[in-house]
Amino acid sequence: MPHVLVVGRVVEAGLAVLRAAPGVTFEMIEEADPEAVRARLPEANGLLVRTMPMPPDLLDAAPRLQVVSRHGVGYDNLDVGYLTERRIPLAIAATANAVSVAEHAFWMMLELAKRGREHDQALRSGDWGWRHGNHAIELNGKRLLLVGGGRIGRELAQRALAFAMQVAVFDPFAPALPGCSKAEDLEPAVAEADVVSLHVPRTVATVNLFDAGMLARMKPGAILVNTARGGIVDEQALVQALKEGRLRGAGLDVFDREPPPLDHPLFGLPNALVTAHVAGVTQEAMVRMAVESATNVVAGLAGRLDPAVVVNREVLA
Repeated sequence: MPHVLVVGRVVEAGLAVLRAAPGVTFEMIEEADPEAVRARLPEANGLLVRTMPMPPDLLDAAPRLQVVSRHGVGYDNLDVGYLTERRIPLAIAATANAVSVAEHAFWMMLELAKRGREHDQALRSGDWGWRHGNHAIELNGKRLLLVGGGRIGRELAQRALAFAMQVAVFDPFAPALPGCSKAEDLEPAVAEADVVSLHVPRTVATVNLFDAGMLARMKPGAILVNTARGGIVDEQALVQALKEGRLRGAGLDVFDREPPPLDHPLFGLPNALVTAHVAGVTQEAMVRMAVESATNVVAGLAGRLDPAVVVNREVLA
């Protein structure tokens, strides 16, 4: 009888999928306790994991493991090469949080354009005159560059087009999106954009993709949004660009180190908008992630995983 180990709290909708799976048993370890997980891994045929790091030395304790299902889209906490060597498919909840992340990214763009927090704070402090500073800009007609044209990029493009933005997409691996132009080269596309939103995984090629040089290529007064992964933006270089006023603002939901230190220099900048890696965490998305990740682990145990949700598809051959 296949057994699933759930690492991290999963909402009831996902657990209901596991309960309904014929012949499947499961248990959930809610806290990120590596030793508690290690003790239960020998019995696991399937693993459903949220955010806890699962390095190879820990997964070595799971000789019966047949499938790993990630409760989300990113998989930084798992070693894909190791899983591939063991012929273990890694499935993701591919569509679960695309809408939530796209909405969060668009909110960051809109907030930085309108400077809503400052308007609110000024009025609460009695500074009615702050309104005369002409602080806000419109998104209408502005050029948005999406770096990454996957599921989240597609959702964000729809929202930007509804605001009459001009949308360009840089993604060598994806076709142009409906209503959008395709940017063939990143650097000139960055230089033309009023807003840049990042939607690529963290890889060797994307670490510090937006370093001091790339930030310097951005249009003066542009907005940068990163809801993808920490480390894609050089945070120290971004601090300098914001301090010098070369950018209108930056919205970051992700950081190179998470959680970031309380004295992170971005936290003291009024033109930095920061959130705690929550872009994909909405009530609706958590249900979808739980259901999709549970469905994937059950499908993996039955040998009928959809290749579209598998990161290392070569193991299915």
